[in-house]
Amino acid sequence: MKILRTLALVLCTLLALPACARDCAPQVREGWVRLMPVAMPMMAGFGRIDNPCATPVTIVGVSSPSFGEVSLHETRIVGGVSRMRAVPELRIAPQGSAVLKPGGLHLMLMSPGAPLKEGSRVAVEFRLKDGGVLRGELEARRPAD
Repeated sequence: MKILRTLALVLCTLLALPACARDCAPQVREGWVRLMPVAMPMMAGFGRIDNPCATPVTIVGVSSPSFGEVSLHETRIVGGVSRMRAVPELRIAPQGSAVLKPGGLHLMLMSPGAPLKEGSRVAVEFRLKDGGVLRGELEARRPAD
């Protein structure tokens, strides 16, 4: 009888593992949009994307109902000149993070649908390579001096 209970416990544990893996999801944290002193046709978004899962996550696109176009970009210094380039995919390792910050990896937010006010919230959706969607939110604020 004790062996059967032990086997049942092991079987239940094994059956629950795939469900646990499916429940794991990356998260967008500390997201913000940089407000500019004057209205601009583009803005930049920042934050952190954490992947607490046991498998990597790959972002292949970004969108927002508040902007006509959103893309992932990276700023690098090349030959002493700051250069920006589109990033077609962003892979985040298991238990890893991607930090979007000024002067580095960031979101380019083009053609705002309406002016943003300080404290406004902007919804963003990151399309994942596996077909999933990661939803996040960015708060409009002025950069710290």
